[in-house]
This record gives sequence, structure tokens and C-alpha cells, in this order.
Amino acid sequence: MVTVRYSLDEFAQDMQTLLAEQQDQSTLFDRGSVFLETLLHNPEAVPEQYQRAAVNGRRKGGGSFVLHRSPRLLVTSVVWGPGSHIGPHDHHTWGMIGVLRNGIQETRFERVDDRLSAERAKLVKNRTYLMRTGEVSLLIPEIDEIHQLDNFSDRPTIEIHVYGDELGELQRCQYNAETGEITSYKSGKFDNC
Repeated sequence: MVTVRYSLDEFAQDMQTLLAEQQDQSTLFDRGSVFLETLLHNPEAVPEQYQRAAVNGRRKGGGSFVLHRSPRLLVTSVVWGPGSHIGPHDHHTWGMIGVLRNGIQETRFERVDDRLSAERAKLVKNRTYLMRTGEVSLLIPEIDEIHQLDNFSDRPTIEIHVYGDELGELQRCQYNAETGEITSYKSGKFDNC
């Protein structure tokens, strides 16, 4: 008996079809997360070189690689080395994050100020969750997208990130949860392009 595996190309095609149908965000997440969960069941869908730390990467022990890029859809592989940490940040686009290997602790924050200041914000920790292999987390702009990620394990974590916009070019925000300071940034280039 031959086992047919859901491929990265099939995932990208299914997502592009879903986006072309102009679905509302709820339907996009409902159907898109099922596609992503299916893809996560096939670890071979992500080429091996994109499941390892980048040789000369921007983050020690980590990597960020474009797997698919088309209008309104960006799919990346992100490697978090043991002990990796990224503080609270936002995305300014919808997103889905699925864990392909290992696990990662995600801490979500809610912005509870009036959002009038571009330099300061008041964040409240909303929840912390250990995402494991096969699980998907959703990023909803302006509502539930500010999060922090930590790999407390002694092994790399590999994730598949799916976004509705070219993430590297978006003006985004990093937050200091203690002082409220906001730093504007662009994530820039990926390790493979």
C-alpha cells in the first residue's frame, strides 16, 4: 500500500484557492488551519536544509527560510535553536504557525491601552501555552497577534509560518512588556533569499 503525503506545493495551492475565494477571516482560519495541520503530518514536506540552523544566519542556532511566496501568501520555515527567545512582537497581517518538530512556548499579550501612542503600549499577559508537534496557533491582527516565543528545550524546534503578506517588508512592532516601550522594525531578509 502506498501512502500519499500532502506536499508543500499542494498546501500552497489549497491556500491560494482559499484566498481567491475571498473567504472571511474566520473561514480562512478554519479551513487554512486544517490544511496546515495536514501538512505538519508530513515532516518531509519541508526540505531538510530548511529544518536546520542557517550557517550564517541572523539568529544564532536558528534560521528563517522562504518556502513559498506569492501574492497574499508567504510560507516560511523557522528554526528555533535550543534556548531561543524572541520577545513580544506583532505581525500586522493574519498568520498561522504550526509546529513541525519539537515544541515551543508561546506567550500571548493583549494590548490594553488606547493605541494612540506609537512609542508606548500597555501589555497584559493573556496566556502561555506549550505548542507541540502538529499544533497550530492563529495570529489575528489588532485582536490577538502579540506574542513571545521561547524554546526552553535542548533541541531545535521547527515551525511552518503562514502569512497573508510579505512579512519581511512590513513595518512591525517589538514591545517591552515591562516598560511599555515600542520599537518599530522590519524583519528584513530571510536566510535563503
